[in-house]
Amino acid sequence: MPEPFASILTPANLAATLIALNFLAFAAFGIDKAKAERGKRRIAESRLLLLAFLGGTPGAYAGRAAFRHKTRGGPFSGELHTIAAMQVVAIGLGLGWWLAG
Repeated sequence: MPEPFASILTPANLAATLIALNFLAFAAFGIDKAKAERGKRRIAESRLLLLAFLGGTPGAYAGRAAFRHKTRGGPFSGELHTIAAMQVVAIGLGLGWWLAG
């Protein structure tokens, strides 16, 4: 990996980014729920799914549970579950590749 990227892609920076993404996803579900209750313009489902796709899936699931928001079946739930499944597979493949040396 080129030197400039090696100094940016440290485990600490990656962890901090994932923590921030999960906090942002969690907060987005709370904000969207509050907007829904007030009849205001909502956060697009595509943005909520993008936060999950980028690594905020645990925060998205926590936000769904904490705010009881977007928990009914339907396309959104299926898409979120698909993103989570793809991430589990990607992590498994990454771990397998790393362990294989």
